[in-house]
Amino acid sequence: MPVQPSSVATDDQPGAYPGLDLLATAVLLLDTNLEVCYANPAAENLFEISRRQLLGSSVRALFGDAPGLLQAIDKALASGASYTEQEAELGVNGKPRLHLACTVSVVEVVGAKLLLEFRHIDQQLKIAREERLLEQQQANRELIRSLAHEIKNPLGGIRGAAQLLERELDRPPLIEYTQVIIGEADRLQALVNRLLTPHRLPTYRRTNIHELLARVANVVRAEFPDVGIQSDFDISLPEFEADPEQLTQALLNIVRNAAQALQDVAAPRQIHLTTRVARSVTMAKRRFRLALAVSVEDNGPGVPEDIRDRIFFPLVSGREGGSGLGLTIAQTFVAQHNGTIECESGSGRTVFTILLPLEFKRGGA
Repeated sequence: MPVQPSSVATDDQPGAYPGLDLLATAVLLLDTNLEVCYANPAAENLFEISRRQLLGSSVRALFGDAPGLLQAIDKALASGASYTEQEAELGVNGKPRLHLACTVSVVEVVGAKLLLEFRHIDQQLKIAREERLLEQQQANRELIRSLAHEIKNPLGGIRGAAQLLERELDRPPLIEYTQVIIGEADRLQALVNRLLTPHRLPTYRRTNIHELLARVANVVRAEFPDVGIQSDFDISLPEFEADPEQLTQALLNIVRNAAQALQDVAAPRQIHLTTRVARSVTMAKRRFRLALAVSVEDNGPGVPEDIRDRIFFPLVSGREGGSGLGLTIAQTFVAQHNGTIECESGSGRTVFTILLPLEFKRGGA
């Protein structure tokens, strides 16, 4: 496994292996004495120990009795190839033991002999689940988009025929029927347009998230005057590259969804908007040093349990009469910015959290 350092890693030179620094998985490099000569930030986070304490420590001194890990190291050295221990139980300096998968690889790099990559088993399951959900959501979106295209043309024909028929009728009750047809056709046309809208690519420019949130709050206050909206903003957050129209729509969909969920709740009906900096965040299997976290919290009844795993799917709604497109569109817009939306819900408290990298390559590259 080739690893190209800029020089041998030291505690004063954390960027000696810049590619490894950016990995979301924990990585240790061992020298020929099986002592740690490099640890990436993810390893510091996983083991809750600083790079300074990790460097120079032997595997045995660091992890103590760890037969699974030592066996993986021996097999990798003997075969000259990678070896994975699927279930290793490791503890560092008396801290609670972690259940990890560990891959040991022989590397050809100055100062290092082995590369150890650790992944929390729970994290593996979470990533696998996220991948399945993303694949399912993408398939659902493509299906809905195809259906929308198929519906669009005959819908226009139905509306046109109803208009022509209306001109030929002279009895008001019959004219009312044609107006119903035209009205329903217009409603379906609006629904089809909403299904197709998220596929526009973002147009990036420097964006202030608090300006967008203030605009969204004003719109929702006007629409739901009985709902109180409170803000707790971190004013130190910088501007970042984003499509303000798409993010405004995503935020509006989530905040409006929260306001709608409060309509059957006794006062006080409250929504809290919060912004914070999130550090060392992993999104779509990529690690970002800094991210923006926007939380929308309401004191509503919570998302029905039977749809919590599907709330971002098209046409899934927990509200009678809801189109089930608001959260789908919000997720699509956020995903186009390399971000994610997470939901934590229970009776009396629901929180939607949007995570967006503060710096990323345009076009989601």
